[in-house]
Amino acid sequence: MMSFGRSKIPNLKIVRNKKFWKDVDLIIWIVPIILVHLSCLLIASTQRNLGITDWYQHAIIAYIGSFIVYFLAQFPLQDLKKYIITIYSFTILTLLYVNFSGTTALGAKRWLSFAGLYIQPSEFAKLTLILILASILERKTFSGLSHLIKPLLVSFLPWVLVFLQPDLGTSLVFGATLLGMLYWSGMPYEWAFIILATFVTGLIGYLYQFGLFIWIPIIWFISYKSLPNKRKLLTLFVVLFHSLIAKISPWFWENVLRDYQRDRLILFLNPSKDPLGGGYHMLQSKIGIGSGGLLGSGLMQGQLTKLKFIPEQHTDFIFSALGEETGFLGTLFVLFLFFILIFRLIKIAIEARTDFESLIVIGIASMFIFQIMVNIFMTVGLGPVTGIPLPFMSYGRTALFVNFISLGLCLSVSRRGQSVRKNL
Repeated sequence: MMSFGRSKIPNLKIVRNKKFWKDVDLIIWIVPIILVHLSCLLIASTQRNLGITDWYQHAIIAYIGSFIVYFLAQFPLQDLKKYIITIYSFTILTLLYVNFSGTTALGAKRWLSFAGLYIQPSEFAKLTLILILASILERKTFSGLSHLIKPLLVSFLPWVLVFLQPDLGTSLVFGATLLGMLYWSGMPYEWAFIILATFVTGLIGYLYQFGLFIWIPIIWFISYKSLPNKRKLLTLFVVLFHSLIAKISPWFWENVLRDYQRDRLILFLNPSKDPLGGGYHMLQSKIGIGSGGLLGSGLMQGQLTKLKFIPEQHTDFIFSALGEETGFLGTLFVLFLFFILIFRLIKIAIEARTDFESLIVIGIASMFIFQIMVNIFMTVGLGPVTGIPLPFMSYGRTALFVNFISLGLCLSVSRRGQSVRKNL
C-alpha cells in the first residue's frame, strides 16, 4: 500500500523497563522538554507583576506528561485497535455534550469543568481522529475516489462538532491531519490538490465569481487525468461538488462564520485597516518580534511583553514574546528544535513495524507541522489569526497534555522498531 517500503516483521515482545533507556529516542524526549522550559520563562515574562502562576502550571503538566510518555512508550500500539471504536464513540459523545452543556469562555463553548479543572475535549479529538484514520487507512489501496468516503466520513462528524463550538483553528487541524495521513497511505498528490482546491473554489466563489469560468475547467482537467477508472462519472462528481462549494460559499461566509472569524480570515492582508480591533493582535505581535532585533532584549526584559500590549500573549502569541526577548537568533533556535523533532518523527514513521503504527506517527507529525506553521505565520503577519497554539510553548493545559500523549505513542513506535532491528 505505502510507497516508502518496509518488510513485514513478526511480532516481538516489548522490551521491559530495565532496557527502557537503552532504546529510548532522546530527541523525542529532550526537544519538547527544552521547549517547555523556555516557554515557562516566556509565560512568566508575559505575566510579570500580575501574581499569576500559569508558567508553574505549564511546567507541572509537562512533568506529568513526561511520566505519561514513559508508560505509553512501553505499550504496543497494535493493542489499541480493539478499543478504537469505543474511543471514537466516547469522543463524539463528549463533543456533543460540550456543544450543549459545556463551559463558555471568551465567546466559545469548548470546555468541560471537572473537579475544578477545565478540559478541552477537542484536543483529545485530534488524537482520536488519528487513531481511527490509521486503523482505516492501513487497509486502503487508492484506486478510486470511493476509497476516500470512509476516511472523510469519520473525519466529518468531529470536524462539524468542533467547528460549531466554535473552534475554527482545531477544525483546520483536523483537515491538515487527514490530508497528511491520506497522502502517506498512498493517495495520489493530484487528489490532495482536488481536496485542497475546495478552499480556493470557495474563495473565488465569494470574492470573484467570474474566475470560476477559468478555475472549474482546471479542476475538471486535473480530475480527468488523475482518476484511474470510471473517469467520466467521477470527474462529473468532482466538478459538481466544486460548483456546489462555489455556490454556497457566499451564504456560508455571511450566515455561518461569526464576525470575529471573518475578521481574522481577511485582516491579515491589511491589519492596519482595523488597528484597534481585529488587526490589533497581529500589528502588536509584528512590532514585538521586530523590536527584538538580532539578540533580543533578554529573557524577562521585554518591555512590550511587560506592558501587555498583546492580550493573552502567553497562549497563541507566545512566539512574539520569544522574538522580542531572544531576538532573531532565539527564534531560529526554536525553529531548529521543531525541525529536529519533525524530522525524527518522519524517520520513525518510515521505520515503523506496521502501517498502522506508521500512520499514527505521520498523523501526529502532520498535526504538529500544521500547528507550528500556522501559529508562526499568524504571529508574523503572514497568515490569519486562527487560535492555533504553538506546540509545547503556548499555555494550554489540555493541549500540552495531549502533545505529550502524542509523543508517548511515537516513542512506543520508535522503541519497537529499534528492538526489532536489534534482533534481526
